[in-house]
Amino acid sequence: MVGSSHEALHRIFQKDPALLTRALQRVLHVPFPEPREIAALNVDLTEIEPVERRVDTLLRAETDEGTYLLVVESQGKADDRKRGSWPYYLSYLYEKYRCEPVLIVITQNSATAKWASKPIRFGFPGWDSLTVRPLVLGPDNVPVIADERQAERDVPLAVLSAMTHGRGPQAAAILESLAAALRTVDADSAAVFVQFVDSCLADPQAKQMWRDLMTAIQYFWRHPLAEQVREEGRELGLEQGREEGLELGLERGLEQGRTEGKAEGKAEGKAETVLRILEWRNIPVPQPIREQVSTCTDIDQIETWTQRALHATNAADLFTEE
Repeated sequence: MVGSSHEALHRIFQKDPALLTRALQRVLHVPFPEPREIAALNVDLTEIEPVERRVDTLLRAETDEGTYLLVVESQGKADDRKRGSWPYYLSYLYEKYRCEPVLIVITQNSATAKWASKPIRFGFPGWDSLTVRPLVLGPDNVPVIADERQAERDVPLAVLSAMTHGRGPQAAAILESLAAALRTVDADSAAVFVQFVDSCLADPQAKQMWRDLMTAIQYFWRHPLAEQVREEGRELGLEQGREEGLELGLERGLEQGRTEGKAEGKAEGKAETVLRILEWRNIPVPQPIREQVSTCTDIDQIETWTQRALHATNAADLFTEE
């Protein structure tokens, strides 16, 4: 399971290596040749004796124009140590594989992108013995994909867009478009993409938006990422069940109380999801509608409202059949 944005930002290219070449061609407008084949390689660059060195993701691309090593580094902030390590990586990889290495840096931060894009030059003024020019993917050049049809045409690129731009006023449109587009890919791939996005959303409101959307379309509930949320709902149901069971005072009552408590807790959690989806879509929810949704215990009805909330233009649309 991916546990950080650092991991997710480069591992998406392990999940879909072709996304990296598409990003080079379409985002950075680099005339990188179309690969016939792309393979992941061992990222360990440790020599026999010295210090351990590892790149984040390493791919080998076979093209009609030659073989290239795509070195992907996920960078959270400026780090002057990279002035030494990045040239080392490229030189070592060329010596080991005897094919051209290409350094690609991926970041969520504009300032970091600006820092990473500066060439690293070794030598004296007017004569560079070695120059390293990273290609940088970041919020200033990765496209904002906030349209469902556009997201469906290239789901991995839409995932990268959400990972890079998943905050601010456009977050809702980006995440909603991606959530709809995930229906067009297989469930296993969707679950991995869900995890990548969740790991990269640093804004708590955006992360909650994403989890609400994933709850509504069920990918989230089929993935280990949901365990924490499921456990919270389970504990709520058990607590209510125990209270009911204590009131009945009998073992049979305790069991009945647990069952009813779980159901009530589940309904309450799903009802809260309906209201949160409307709120982050900036749809006002009048108090009578809020109360009607909050007090509903019919799971099927709440599921219907959840689906309608994703496309509603006002709160009353929850009760209007399509």
